[in-house]
Amino acid sequence: MFEQLDLDDDLCRAVAEMGYKEPTSIQQLVIPAAMEGKDILASAPTGTGKTAAFLLPVCQFLLDYPRRQPGSARILILSPTRELALQIFEQAKAISRYCEHIHCGVITGGINYGTDLDLLENQLDILVATPGRLFEHIETEKFDCRDIECLILDEADRMLDMGFSAIVNQIAAEARWRKQSMLFSATLEGGGIARFAKDLLNEPVEINADPSRKEHAKIHQWLHLADDAKHKYALLCHILEHQVESAVVFVKTRDRLNELKQLLERDGFAVSWLQGEMPQDKRNSAMQRFRDGEVKILVATDVAARGIDVEDISHVINYDMPRTADVYVHRIGRTGRAGKKGTAISIVEAHDMAVVAKIERYTKQALKRRVIEELRPKHKEAKVVKKKKLSAKVKKALGKKPPKKKKGRGKKSPVV
Repeated sequence: MFEQLDLDDDLCRAVAEMGYKEPTSIQQLVIPAAMEGKDILASAPTGTGKTAAFLLPVCQFLLDYPRRQPGSARILILSPTRELALQIFEQAKAISRYCEHIHCGVITGGINYGTDLDLLENQLDILVATPGRLFEHIETEKFDCRDIECLILDEADRMLDMGFSAIVNQIAAEARWRKQSMLFSATLEGGGIARFAKDLLNEPVEINADPSRKEHAKIHQWLHLADDAKHKYALLCHILEHQVESAVVFVKTRDRLNELKQLLERDGFAVSWLQGEMPQDKRNSAMQRFRDGEVKILVATDVAARGIDVEDISHVINYDMPRTADVYVHRIGRTGRAGKKGTAISIVEAHDMAVVAKIERYTKQALKRRVIEELRPKHKEAKVVKKKKLSAKVKKALGKKPPKKKKGRGKKSPVV
């Protein structure tokens, strides 16, 4: 129970009304350490309650140490995408609904600057922001970082992917008087996250949450083999018509998105779409239509992959396969959230088989092959050819330097 984590009754009441019955693994690990004021470096799969894991302790801090004098935001939460920032803001308002002295705000790109300035003139306790827009206000001295007591980076790996590391480091430098920092990422692998953590955190508690079976997203995954583009589209239409309650269909580029939505609309499917560099009002409208069930299909590029948090998405469909295996994992995390069942279907052409092999190695599970009888593929599955290592002689002929020989006499060491 949340009461056992020494959280205020008003916070426990709010999370109970939000449907949380007991803390998830990530919440059980993060909340006590965060409430002790320690820096946090945490990894957890999507859909396991990560947002509440950092919102609950900061709300408790604000209740325990109320503001003594007027000032700027005390808690700053940075998010890589507009959609995610808005979702964190909504959850912050829900968690603090019975805490009348906690005021929350959100700043993202795509919104009129006047709206931002009106917000910043208010006395905020928690500010959720995207790095680029916030840094513009810092540069023009519209936002003061000196009152920030806790800095939280959500989906830090996504921030790195989007090229925000320099701006985030500058914002962190402006907030150098803070008492606590927390960094959350879908994965802690890679040198980028390690450098990020080293620059921003001070002796952090490292948490790698392994969700219980009850929490773990139950995502059924399989693929359909497609002979060509025409066959691929026919498979998609059949899946959308006969299997889907609500689906996010992923494509790799804006051009592909425009092409696919035109085809789907031509064939009678009602769709919303989400892509980068889209005006905020249109993004909000597209998401609202999808959330409200007005349309059951949302076509999206990878820019939107981590910003979509909608309950009861029955399917994720990879119409275009992602470039990397970790992006695949983030995509399919849009379904099967908070332990609910979900389905992830990939429609794969011959040239996609190399990334399929990478995904299977990365996730340590094989993607089942399935067939729709009336759309059975005519060609056999393409085999992935493993690259042979070049010999030193061939490398030399190609202008590549052979590996240096180790120094020594060349004699084998005696067995001891």
